[in-house]
Amino acid sequence: MTKFKKYFISSTSSIKEAMLVIDQNASQVALVVDAERLQGIITDGDIRRALLRGQTLDQPVKMIMQKKFRFLPETATKQEALNLMLSETLRHIPILDKDGFVKKLFLLEELMKPSSLSNDVVIMAGGKGKRLGGLTKNCPKPMLKINGKPILEIILEQCIQAGFKNFYFSVNYLKEQIKKYFQDGSRWNVRIHYLEEDKPLGTAGSLSLLPKPVEKPILILNGDVLTKIDYSSLFQFHIDHTADMSLCVREYSAKIPYGIVNIDDFHVLSLEEKPTQLSFVNAGIYLLEPNMLNLIPKNKFFDIPELIKLAKEKNYKINAFPIHEYWKDIGYPENFLQTGKDWE
Repeated sequence: MTKFKKYFISSTSSIKEAMLVIDQNASQVALVVDAERLQGIITDGDIRRALLRGQTLDQPVKMIMQKKFRFLPETATKQEALNLMLSETLRHIPILDKDGFVKKLFLLEELMKPSSLSNDVVIMAGGKGKRLGGLTKNCPKPMLKINGKPILEIILEQCIQAGFKNFYFSVNYLKEQIKKYFQDGSRWNVRIHYLEEDKPLGTAGSLSLLPKPVEKPILILNGDVLTKIDYSSLFQFHIDHTADMSLCVREYSAKIPYGIVNIDDFHVLSLEEKPTQLSFVNAGIYLLEPNMLNLIPKNKFFDIPELIKLAKEKNYKINAFPIHEYWKDIGYPENFLQTGKDWE
């Protein structure tokens, strides 16, 4: 049982406030209360679905909270809570008294506490980082340091903290620096293998070098992206939506410096003065089912967009998983400098 009051938010709170509670406690849940009486539940998934629908973080939580939720009475035991969560695929269960006041909160991760995840993680670390100019002339991009630590090491340690133990680094440009630094991973008490490209194979091509068979979903990460993403939420989303591939996306806003004229034929419908355009961009994080690997040609340059296009043509199911946590692509000089400040 966890200290549950830190998960409380008011019914007048915004979606952003709920998101902060979820992120800070890494629980994927916030409890909407009125004087500690439970009014509704908001999960990490509720927020991500709201973002995909175009809802803003300033809107009130009552617009997305689940008013019908499962709970147990005060007499319920820890085992009863665990049984209910496992049977109904729940990650949390509140315990309420007869008047609806929260008395306990059980979290599945705390009751089960898996020590490790057997899924493989592939980190793409072979790019030349041309956009970073002289910074990568003698140093591979993933080995650039953020506050004294290589980016690739930060990514590795985050994955280890999430429970992953088996890693593949896809390497090409200045690969000996990466191999010398990380070796077999024993320094971090994990296993690191190397997918060595004789020639550039693109963001998906090196996956054809993975040893077979692969039996579980594979987490693919770009070696130039730093994020605070909750990997357990990504895996749960992937399972809940039975996807062949879950593609992480990030909302990106761009200010258009001109007035946008909306027309129908030659008739002017409206004029929007310098609007902000919102789009979802590829966040460089993917979760793939093993069957996706069969689509990747061997020893051929093949990028993730090509893999997605081919998979869609063959009716594979690909879902978008929106990231609301911190995310930064350090492949641009300004982003690299900003990330150093952010991470500190």
